[in-house]
Amino acid sequence: MGRTDLPRGLYAVTDSQLIPAGELTHRVAQAIAGGAVVIQYREKHQSRAARQREATALQALCRERGVPLIINDDIELAAAVGAAGVHLGREDASVDQARARLGPRALIGVSCYNRFERACAAAAAGASYVAFGRFFPSATKPGAVQAQPRLLEQARAHLDLPVVAIGGITPENAAGLVMAGADLLAVIHGVFGQPDVEAAARRYVALFDAPGEG
Repeated sequence: MGRTDLPRGLYAVTDSQLIPAGELTHRVAQAIAGGAVVIQYREKHQSRAARQREATALQALCRERGVPLIINDDIELAAAVGAAGVHLGREDASVDQARARLGPRALIGVSCYNRFERACAAAAAGASYVAFGRFFPSATKPGAVQAQPRLLEQARAHLDLPVVAIGGITPENAAGLVMAGADLLAVIHGVFGQPDVEAAARRYVALFDAPGEG
């Protein structure tokens, strides 16, 4: 699976637009109970103080449950709360900057969209995992570029890193992505936009237990 110890499975990404006020930690706990193996805190709307409070609470939960917490975009917030790492997009800091701030054991993920060459560069820079997508229409990022499953096959064959698929992924359309090489399925609405978060998470986890997967 690569030079990090990330397990295969569900990578659940938070979105405050989908989670009632005051329910974030509870809903994330439900996702972990359903089998999520990585949690990403993704928050674009709250104040800095509110984000730090939420991330601190999530880090305490994730540490207790033995699940890594990744902070979206914000290296300083990741450092402040002691998160496992950070996820970087094209407008964010570099892998080198994140590694220098967070240390050699930090998990540093990089969004590669539909560009295999970006994934190669991220791997060479010392990223912990690479993410491709969107693969399907996404309510979170409706204008995101289209990625093809072939990218997952390429990355699995040529990069010694875990590969993440993201973008409009549902339990019904995800099996092909797992078969193509996705080690993790990054999901927002399909988990936190559902009435029963734990049950929703279990539907994704089951895809990694299906005969012929892995």
